[in-house]
Amino acid sequence: MSPIVPQAQATEVGQVGGKAAALAHLAAHGFAPPAFFVIPAEAFEGDAPVAGLTDALATLGPGPYAVRSSARAEDGVEHSHAGQFDTHLNVPPEGVEQAARAVWASGFGETVATYRALKAGGAAEGPAVIVQRMIAARAAGVAFSADPVSGRRDRVVISAIAGLGERLVSGEEDGEDWTVTDAATCATPPTVLTAEEALAIAALARRAEATFGRPQDVEWALDAEGLHILQSRPITTALLPPPTPDNALTIFDNSNIVESYPGLVSPLTYSFAVHVYARVYRAFVALLGVPEATIAANSAVFGNMLGRVDGRVYYNLVNWYRALALLPGFSLNRAYMETMMGVDTPMPSEVTNSIGPPPATGAAKLVEYLRLARAGAGLVWQAVLLPRTRRRFYERLNAALDSGFDPETANPTALAAEYRKIEATLLDRWDAPLVNDFLCMIAFGASRNLMARWLGERGLALHNDVMIGQGDIVSAEPARRIAELGGMVRAARIEAALAERGLMALEGHPEIARAVESYLAKFGDRCTEELKLESLTLRDDPASLIAAILAHAARGAQAQHAAITPDWAALFPNPLKRTIARAVMGWTKARVRDRENLRFERTRIFGHARRVFLALGREFAARGLIETPRDIFHLTTQEVLGAVEGFGLSGDLKSLIALRKAEAHAAATRPDPPERIEMRGPAIAPSWTETMTTRDDSTRQKATGCSAGRVTAKARVIRDPRTQSLAAGEILVARHTDPGWIAVFSNASAIVVERGSLLSHSAIVARELGIPCVVGLKGATGWISDGETVTVDGTTGEVERHGTL
Repeated sequence: MSPIVPQAQATEVGQVGGKAAALAHLAAHGFAPPAFFVIPAEAFEGDAPVAGLTDALATLGPGPYAVRSSARAEDGVEHSHAGQFDTHLNVPPEGVEQAARAVWASGFGETVATYRALKAGGAAEGPAVIVQRMIAARAAGVAFSADPVSGRRDRVVISAIAGLGERLVSGEEDGEDWTVTDAATCATPPTVLTAEEALAIAALARRAEATFGRPQDVEWALDAEGLHILQSRPITTALLPPPTPDNALTIFDNSNIVESYPGLVSPLTYSFAVHVYARVYRAFVALLGVPEATIAANSAVFGNMLGRVDGRVYYNLVNWYRALALLPGFSLNRAYMETMMGVDTPMPSEVTNSIGPPPATGAAKLVEYLRLARAGAGLVWQAVLLPRTRRRFYERLNAALDSGFDPETANPTALAAEYRKIEATLLDRWDAPLVNDFLCMIAFGASRNLMARWLGERGLALHNDVMIGQGDIVSAEPARRIAELGGMVRAARIEAALAERGLMALEGHPEIARAVESYLAKFGDRCTEELKLESLTLRDDPASLIAAILAHAARGAQAQHAAITPDWAALFPNPLKRTIARAVMGWTKARVRDRENLRFERTRIFGHARRVFLALGREFAARGLIETPRDIFHLTTQEVLGAVEGFGLSGDLKSLIALRKAEAHAAATRPDPPERIEMRGPAIAPSWTETMTTRDDSTRQKATGCSAGRVTAKARVIRDPRTQSLAAGEILVARHTDPGWIAVFSNASAIVVERGSLLSHSAIVARELGIPCVVGLKGATGWISDGETVTVDGTTGEVERHGTL
């Protein structure tokens, strides 16, 4: 009777050893290791040939074969015996029995005896022997489902080598090392594996861990047929304890906030923004009638409304939803409240069903209506008081910003005190912008719906004309003043000198110099990405202003859109409707104007804070705390203030800065993370897997038209106006814009923007410049190719691609 144990029956460790039992377990759970059988150790105790060997080999195929050990204590939880027994590879059929006897005899060798003395103990014994179909590997290696060096269980460590893995296991050659979390990274330029293959091997190791119920050390091979598992044994080194399950959902989304904070954002800007959002939105919910006790109990919500993912700023949507759930009326109309967040993808039911009160019914519904009515009455009262609130806000603002404080001569203590004053007098008392913005949102939507109901499409066109075409909106003033400067430069014929020498060319032209200085005095804090403290302003670098002036000088006089004066009598023959329409539209127009003008004051505040922090950077550098003044942007506001006021944790600011510079450099080399990221558990340093998107080959799309006109011209995709330019007459295509884009706006014949609304900066400036504009065209910078011909209809919102002509 043959002593050979077939693969399916190789389950008893005492008979077939640990390695064979593990392989049988893998085969039973769908892993399909190379076919094998086992010769028990007892079969080698005499000199008689192993009975049934020829028939058993026939079940594996023609060969060659791998002949390996499988001792009872091998590949166990406590001791692996890795590399202690002989292994024979590429063995022909006629050499299998001899190779098997050599493997069995290796159990009595000096190496195994020494290992047993140090690790396992016990008398020497020969192992059972596995005979297995040989894999013609093009690559092979090992994979640990947990990191045996660091002890971390959230990463897979892979070592790969071309060809057979024996040279790697024996230590003859070093492998190509990969680390896999959600993505695969290689320590050196990869030559053995691709990232996709590394991910597949990691998945195999994790699956083996799940099958055996503990972290595994897996041997694998890749051949023409694909990936094979050759063996799996427990990792015997100590690991960190497994983390306690945490299924809490965090959702990061930047589909809205990217307009304010595009690209990489410094730690200083991010920490400043976190503080601003916390203070402002605590005040916002208080304005709508949420009790102070409730706001205090949810302080963690307001302190965590933002997240930073690979250097980019995101909204923490779950906390935004928690904040909305505090508002009166939430239980009456959850869906409407969700639209206030302004994101593209609805919140998952897991969040909406678990946060906030359930839909109100019965007496609870009456109570909620009373809360809503109280909040509404409060808003009406705030609307009545708005002129006074706005006047007092401007008084505080001007007193703070025009106090004569000079950051250039102040010492660190005075600079820190000045920042604290900004917090106390401005950021903590953000009442006028809050009240006006909320009333503007309500009035804009209500008036637009009213005009559509009374006049249809004509009503929507009227609404656009009245709301956007305002001559007293501060956002439109730079365009007008730059056009005037362009005319003055053209009349003086100093275009070439201005282009070559910059503002030095104005020395002989005092009138133009005064006009430029006046512009910088008012708009000097405006720049590309102006809400980022690290951005260079026009005061620091007027190059974009000069480019805009030269563009206007080259274009000549351009027609500017004047404010629209509708023929109310013709539009509304009914006197009552006419009175209501004029009143509603006039009040809404004022709220839109004040919204833009108050946002400009935000620019002034941020500009003052920027100068204070740069002055602190100067003082820190002078004292050797940091290398250069602009290194201050790599610290948080608390780290900066703590270094001055005494609550800082570390005096080694240079090391912190070096770490963050390295992080920023690495983040800059990676593509932007996706708009939305969902993760479970601790929400620190979230990771993601880049996904490929299929290009939209359609030739026509429609979005929001917000400035009338139709233009066909070459498209230019601009991602950074500081390094890219637009030739006169080209169509500007961008993901988003801000006031710092005025230089490229000046040359554009039309504008297409992925983000934005009828009240966005793009819409307002395009209207003032008299050029067609379409906003909210998702994926425009990927859909439109740089240099192709495009038609933009700013009335209908249609954009058509014609290809490259």
